[in-house]
Amino acid sequence: MKIRKWLDMLLSFLTVVSFAGVIIVVTIQIMSRYLPYNAIWTEELTRYLFIYAICFGAPLALLRGEFINVDMILAKMSHHFRRFYEIGIYLLLLLLFAVMIMTGYDFTLIGTQTSATMPFTMSVVHAAILIMSVLLALYSIVKIVRLIRNQEDFKSDIDGGEL
Repeated sequence: MKIRKWLDMLLSFLTVVSFAGVIIVVTIQIMSRYLPYNAIWTEELTRYLFIYAICFGAPLALLRGEFINVDMILAKMSHHFRRFYEIGIYLLLLLLFAVMIMTGYDFTLIGTQTSATMPFTMSVVHAAILIMSVLLALYSIVKIVRLIRNQEDFKSDIDGGEL
């Protein structure tokens, strides 16, 4: 359990760092329009930082149930039925993430070309799909275990959930 909490904190930190990087790089890009310095690398780095922010943030959103769902249908389900429904959903997601892991691995291997303006190969960027898929699969397993142990509280999702 401590490992997962450490991983949650690490992913939260990396998400914040990635978004902060986006803000800093975009600020440099805007300032370079008015200065004699031409920062051609900013557009590309912004894109890569945003990809990694999604890579680190998506597993946390999955764990916290912050993805879009249809509350009107879920509110009509009994707690018992909803548990089995959610287990089925996460099992399907786990299958999807397994496919994404395999294709993400292949995609990472073909990224041998160098980035246009950055000093690294594209496999560094392509690896975000593999990393995100592994983390999403791991967090799907965590959700399934929590659902099987009946540790998920659906009442807060429906009655007083956040918008």
